[in-house]
Amino acid sequence: MPRKRAVKLKCPICKKPVKSTDAEFPFCSERCRTIDLGKWASGEYVVSSPVTDAEEGIRESTLEDREGEP
Repeated sequence: MPRKRAVKLKCPICKKPVKSTDAEFPFCSERCRTIDLGKWASGEYVVSSPVTDAEEGIRESTLEDREGEP
């Protein structure tokens, strides 16, 4: 049976190394997890624009082109 590989990343708040097998992953601690949640709740983090599928944009533009035809 294959063993799970632990991925090493850095905590997004304090930049300490964190393994993917750690309980608080991707954070290093409950403190960093709470700080991140507070940033979302206060509006410090925002999603800049809606994500659209490239194919959806192509379909919409072809539909608009067809509507304009006589």
